[in-house]
Amino acid sequence: MKTIIIPEPGKVEIIETQKPTPKKGEALLRVLRGGICGSDLGTYKGTFAYASYPRIPGHEFSAEIVEINGDAPNLKEGMVVTCNPYFNCTKCYSCRRGLVNCCEHNETLGAQRDGAFSEYVAMPIERIYDGKGLAPDVLAAIEPFCISYHGTVTRGKVKAGDKVLVIGAGTIGALAAVAAKSQGAEVYISDVAEKKMQYAVENFGLDGGILNDGEGFIDKCFKATDGNGFDVAIEAVGLPSTFQSAIDAAAFGGRVVLIGVGKKNLDFNFTLLQKKELNVYGSRNALKVDFLSLIDLVASGKVDLRKAITNTYAFNDAPKAFADFAAHGADMLKVEIDFTK
Repeated sequence: MKTIIIPEPGKVEIIETQKPTPKKGEALLRVLRGGICGSDLGTYKGTFAYASYPRIPGHEFSAEIVEINGDAPNLKEGMVVTCNPYFNCTKCYSCRRGLVNCCEHNETLGAQRDGAFSEYVAMPIERIYDGKGLAPDVLAAIEPFCISYHGTVTRGKVKAGDKVLVIGAGTIGALAAVAAKSQGAEVYISDVAEKKMQYAVENFGLDGGILNDGEGFIDKCFKATDGNGFDVAIEAVGLPSTFQSAIDAAAFGGRVVLIGVGKKNLDFNFTLLQKKELNVYGSRNALKVDFLSLIDLVASGKVDLRKAITNTYAFNDAPKAFADFAAHGADMLKVEIDFTK
């Protein structure tokens, strides 16, 4: 079968690999759509904190069940599904407390272990979720929506009436804004790329965009909040400067959520955390309940994830998809690969 691989930074190849045979308790899936995540792009660019090489990328995907080896009363062959790509150890202190999303030894498909960007992949039955009739392209976008929702709602506790700033208008940031709007919040999004920022504002019904164009950024944040700052500031980039911006833009007594993953350290005046009595939360991965809830939410028609998908490439054009995304990311949101073409 054909498989996409990143042998080293800056290089993507399509190679021949052996088709997997599902073990007991697994199902064989035919991959339909796959989304290129920021972590996949970071692996390609050599900037992802958890990258190692060679690596098969991909953890955002939809697939059709080909074969089931074991008891799976809620699944059947031919069903279009998505999967939870975070493999927890089950033994560490986090896992024993039910915090499986922040397992101390977590291995995510495409990051710490090889991913799903192949014609076929075998997955544990308990990690496979019924797509409830969602189209393959939309279903492949459920996982990043889960990441955003977990950070925004589960961790950030965004509620109706909150004024929320999302820093970063990439897929995770845009979907974090969507998650905040779904809770009834007043939501602003910021980015250095005005085109991407405006796309998010116009297509997801946000309350405004704040261009991060230099020293006046924080002043604009306070102007948008009548001088108070934001109740919740969500960092979805992974840079020291954007984490600092989230701290600066948050209101006294506000909440700061860090979703972005970076490789650089930040030296900052940590007294601001004490002075403003900020609640600072890390957010990692997502939980089964996030997947199930958001599949139902999208299936209800209340959220249109297709608006987040701006570019689609055929399977054989995967090297071009990565190269284009790396070169023109400011003009793209969610990039997907169609494994059926």
